[in-house]
Amino acid sequence: MADKNEGINRREFLKMAGLGAVGAGIAGSALQGCNFFADEKEAKYAPRASLEPTGKMTYRTTEKGDKVSLLGYGMMRLPKNDNDEIDQEMVNRLVDYAIEHGVNYFDTAPPYMKGKSEDATGIALSRHPRNSYYIATKMSNHRLALDGKSGKELYDASIEMYRTSMKKLKTDYIDYYLMHNVGGDTGIPFLKQRFFDCGLLDFLRKERDAGRIRNLGFSFHGKVEVFDYLLSLHDEIHWDFVQIQLNYLDWRHAAENKGWIANVNAEYLYGELHKRNIPAVIMEPLLGGRLSNVHDHVVARLKQRSPESSVASWAFRFAGSFPGVLSVLSGMTYMEHLQDNLCTYSPLKPLSDEEFQFLYDTADLMTQYPTVNCNDCKYCMPCPYGIDIPGIFVHYNKCVNEGRVASSINDENYRKLRKEFLVGYDRSVPKLRQANHCTGCNQCSPKCPQGLDIPAELQRIDKYVENLKLR
Repeated sequence: MADKNEGINRREFLKMAGLGAVGAGIAGSALQGCNFFADEKEAKYAPRASLEPTGKMTYRTTEKGDKVSLLGYGMMRLPKNDNDEIDQEMVNRLVDYAIEHGVNYFDTAPPYMKGKSEDATGIALSRHPRNSYYIATKMSNHRLALDGKSGKELYDASIEMYRTSMKKLKTDYIDYYLMHNVGGDTGIPFLKQRFFDCGLLDFLRKERDAGRIRNLGFSFHGKVEVFDYLLSLHDEIHWDFVQIQLNYLDWRHAAENKGWIANVNAEYLYGELHKRNIPAVIMEPLLGGRLSNVHDHVVARLKQRSPESSVASWAFRFAGSFPGVLSVLSGMTYMEHLQDNLCTYSPLKPLSDEEFQFLYDTADLMTQYPTVNCNDCKYCMPCPYGIDIPGIFVHYNKCVNEGRVASSINDENYRKLRKEFLVGYDRSVPKLRQANHCTGCNQCSPKCPQGLDIPAELQRIDKYVENLKLR
């Protein structure tokens, strides 16, 4: 009996995988030297000759006199133990090492690590003198508002969140407090529902006047009109800092990514802040790890330019080279991540004009590679049907970047690539949590800071997987 896919040609197969003509080159390239099941630590940070930092941390000073480390510790991707719980002992070790080597800015939020990040951060930091570090946390009331809360109900729940953050962080003041994740959903109406109409922004300003909030700002994901509106209020409110997504891919290419909410080029965001002298805190310098897990062609390009530098260090040097940047956040799960970033910023060697152009050209090249624009932030989780959404996207992106997506059923490497993709998929994501179980309920997409149509991406990947299984 003839296989139902017998007539599928190369072009059709690539379309199923979400690849175009470029995909054919991707799949056929870089087959030598790729360690498909490499440890995450090795995949994300190609190690230097020595990971022990030898210089001193670079600091940026605010108008209030805060001397802030250029490397900030993002407490969103903390290490876990075998029980899938935060490994507090390892968190303590990482925080101790970071402080010992000059890091003093620690960023967390109520929803991070399934609501446990602030607890872990408070335990680790409270073992050190309070004046030796700065705490940043957030009013993460977007999910409360999405669930229908407004007015006094939203106000009361948000104030409780604020006070709970202080308890968990074991402090009576917050150094850097943010209105979290502004710009999404319906734009300005949603912003006003969350912070203006219910009086929360007035409350936060009074808390700043009282010293319980030392610096007030917002983190931006989304629609440019929200960003512009908030900056138009700067003379009245005086934003002490703003957190934006900035990296060498998003510098000029964020607006080209159809379907993203985060579709404002970082060049614009940073420029608007810098001309107002508002310090910028940088999130996603690695795009959730995607700028360290780049395609092998890009790795070769970066290594040819600087063989001793890690792939990740290019992204961190880019983010840190702008003078208006106060701190660059990194979610450092492993000691190797922390050490590598410390080497980059102890001290920072700013990019030259030629190196900036090299990274702009690298970003142009990277736009050809059709990965899913997922940063593994896990805001979409938990899925009501148990699907491991970020796990599926991470596996697919890894395969694309390593040239492990089959381009044609007639390719001489097809069977090998087919096996590796399917075996890796089953190892990475349990069968009951794979894409074929998506019902299309779309409870996930409104929570995605990148504005992905998550059910559509899951269906695309599932279609590719099912066609692989047929042969």
